[in-house]
Amino acid sequence: MLAQRPILKWSLIALFILSVLGVFAVVGVLLWAFYHYGRDLPDAAVLARYEPPVATHLHAGDGRFLTRFAREQRSFVPIQSIPKRVQQAFVAAEDKKFYSHPGVDMRGITRAAIANIGHVIKGRRLEGASTITQQVAGNILLTREVSLERKIREQILSVRMTRALSKDRVLELYLNEIYLGQRAYGVAAAALAYFNKSLSELELPEIAYLAAIPKGPNNYHPIRNKEKATNRRNYVIRRMREDGYITPAEAEAAIKTELVASLGNEADVFNAAYFVEDVRKELMERYGDSALYGGGLYVKTSLDPGLQSVAEAALQDAIIDYDRRHGYRGPFTRVKKRIESDSAWAELLQRFVQDFGKPDWQVAAVESIVDETARLVLPDGSIGTLPFENVRWARPWLPEQDVGPAPQAINDVVSVGHVIIVSPDGSDGQYKLEQVPDVQGGLVAMDPHTGRVYAMVGGFSFEQSEFNRATQAKRQTGSAFKPFVYAAALERGYTPSSIILDAPLAIDQGGQQGIWRPRNSS
Repeated sequence: MLAQRPILKWSLIALFILSVLGVFAVVGVLLWAFYHYGRDLPDAAVLARYEPPVATHLHAGDGRFLTRFAREQRSFVPIQSIPKRVQQAFVAAEDKKFYSHPGVDMRGITRAAIANIGHVIKGRRLEGASTITQQVAGNILLTREVSLERKIREQILSVRMTRALSKDRVLELYLNEIYLGQRAYGVAAAALAYFNKSLSELELPEIAYLAAIPKGPNNYHPIRNKEKATNRRNYVIRRMREDGYITPAEAEAAIKTELVASLGNEADVFNAAYFVEDVRKELMERYGDSALYGGGLYVKTSLDPGLQSVAEAALQDAIIDYDRRHGYRGPFTRVKKRIESDSAWAELLQRFVQDFGKPDWQVAAVESIVDETARLVLPDGSIGTLPFENVRWARPWLPEQDVGPAPQAINDVVSVGHVIIVSPDGSDGQYKLEQVPDVQGGLVAMDPHTGRVYAMVGGFSFEQSEFNRATQAKRQTGSAFKPFVYAAALERGYTPSSIILDAPLAIDQGGQQGIWRPRNSS
């Protein structure tokens, strides 16, 4: 018994030494990892000055919204202006201990590691344990690479960020930088994209839905995956209740509220594509790519929406009228095979659906003709009629800017199997024959005293041709040359009151050159 005591004693001493060595080894490994993976990391303090790219907004002269220029749709909002409930929802959903941990939640990492053992065995998706701070570090300062090395670097940088920045600054960066689907970066852009509201107008169920999105914007789409999105939203609401951010009564009412999104809405948007593109080019030339697409510029233009609408309508009407006077060039296409049913026609027409330059223009198939009226099938399967009165203008086009005789019957213009372009006539179910003009034009309305451009139209349709004939077309000299002639005359003593004989002129050029008689060019 006594002989065993020295053995026990030395065993305990050896175990103690091994434990100490183990601790030193672990500490050494950690110090080496911090040195090795942290030596070339970006400076966390740079985030104190970091400004995420913000969209440039373009407005008309009366303040109406025209468009925004951005690679990432974002509106930066200071943390003081982000409602507390929005902040609380994201903290509850993404990082419960955000305000207490040093940038990394070791307990969360341990819990996720243990859970992932079971997930690997069962073939399930692995859990993450990234804090809000880690997400900021990964999104802004690191690459998108998925690897153990990147994860270690992310954790090191998160600890450094917590030392260099306040928690509010980290949360501000997170809420303005995070991608939330619908091309929206940050909570302000997402509020507009999903609900067409500002942050201050959001209700609790809407706030909770936004906080539910980061886990997977496509997985929780409010329309395509409404049930899944609602369940995830309700989870966020329950988390907010458990963390004491909302009362049980508020949580119950929010969970019972249906998820209703307003995707794609933009308040009071005015479309002036040619004008907007010209402004974009000028902004690019003046301020450069970075300022235009990420500088958050607010640009108020001289455009008058009322005059712009009139200008677009006037130019399109004039082009259509001019084009019609030069004849009808035939159907959009012809279908020679026999189509047995209206539904088959509608399915076939889907191939030809496109933008023809006016919102109410669409393709239609001539299914039959009875008593000078064509029966039409539309792409949506609806039925319409095309009376002879609505094709009378369609004299056949001939070469050399000539036209044939006026049609005497509807068969002179359309036949069964023709796919034509039509627009509603205003009467129920009646349509008019249309054709995309073969001519273009441009129009500018501006104040000659100030240079302010009130309206600009560069062609029949921007969707069909982005070439701006108001600003990019090469002009023939014509009357534009007159100022040079008048300037030369004024230099030689002519005045605005000088009288010039407006009569045929003949000048002997001398020698064998003969007589020169100026005349108009055709």
